[in-house]
Amino acid sequence: MTLTLTAATLIPGLILLILGVPLVLNHGGFTATLKAMPRSTPAAQVFFGAGAAWFLYAIWNLSPADFGDYRLYLFAGFTFVAVMAFKSVPDFLAVRGLCALILLGAMPLLDAAYMEFDKPQRLLMVTLVYLAIAAAIWLGAQPWRLRDFFGWMLARPGRTRGVGGLLAGYGLLLSLAAFSY
Repeated sequence: MTLTLTAATLIPGLILLILGVPLVLNHGGFTATLKAMPRSTPAAQVFFGAGAAWFLYAIWNLSPADFGDYRLYLFAGFTFVAVMAFKSVPDFLAVRGLCALILLGAMPLLDAAYMEFDKPQRLLMVTLVYLAIAAAIWLGAQPWRLRDFFGWMLARPGRTRGVGGLLAGYGLLLSLAAFSY
């Protein structure tokens, strides 16, 4: 699937707006959901399940140059690992699944901005994506840090609104930049 640069910039912008606006409004249900998300079994099923499905889809579509001759073995092995993750390491599986989705989703976004040197506003999206990649790698290795961050952020309403304002503001900036190409 190939994204246009407009769509690749608009998607993260809308995601940031969807995350930021309820934080600015200090919506009780949204903050409670965020606080429970890192150890939530339903969130693990959604995020890790979606991440595993996307990863297995990518494995199934490997070319011969990318170990495609062994894709059946790789597919079976990683399916086993994904299923056993629910049984063996259920703690913070939602965070790891979210990290997998971020890492897998980064490629189409960055591909859309590749070699678009005449559009410098693309760097607003690219910078966000690279920061998200770094955060996903760090949180994938230490998923309890997201729980700690949520605890810190939600401890004071001013922090919650500040983080929400930052997310919503950057989301609005990206959404506007998406239509400037």
